[in-house]
Amino acid sequence: MFAQPLGADAELRPLEPWQAAEFAEFTDANRKHLEPWLPWAGIVLDEESARRFLRKYADKQADDSGRIMGIWRGEELVGGALFRVFDTHSGCCELGVWLSESAQGNGLITRTCEHLIDWAVRIRGMARVEYRVSTENHRSIAVAKRLGMTHEGTLRSLFPLNGRRHDMQVWAVLAEERHGRGS
Repeated sequence: MFAQPLGADAELRPLEPWQAAEFAEFTDANRKHLEPWLPWAGIVLDEESARRFLRKYADKQADDSGRIMGIWRGEELVGGALFRVFDTHSGCCELGVWLSESAQGNGLITRTCEHLIDWAVRIRGMARVEYRVSTENHRSIAVAKRLGMTHEGTLRSLFPLNGRRHDMQVWAVLAEERHGRGS
């Protein structure tokens, strides 16, 4: 089984449909923290809806158009990451992340992004990795900055969530920039 150590007893592993009960439990326990930023936090309500969501990403992985990973600390699911878009033809992908409030402040998201960006660029040959974030999500914006991404602009009123529209910042890193960082 694939597992990428993240330090401090944490690792990045595939998050698969057979883990639907665990994903549903994680989502339920962290819903208030996740809902302001993530649309799936309002639709993953039980094991069945979690399985549908994870199945969608299993299908994307089979089609080579996306994938989802979990972040575990010990045996506890504490967060995750996904390639919402993974377009091998254009060489562009979009990375998204989430973390329980209790697991914040330990660099898990930054290390997760480092691994996934390096994999996308070095192994899969992606030319560009995007990271889109609400202008109000200051913790995620800080991650983009730590990753050395470039803020390319803000898409106004792009993202409808919880009855309001969010402005979304687009951050990106190009393959040649990653190679320049010694990846």
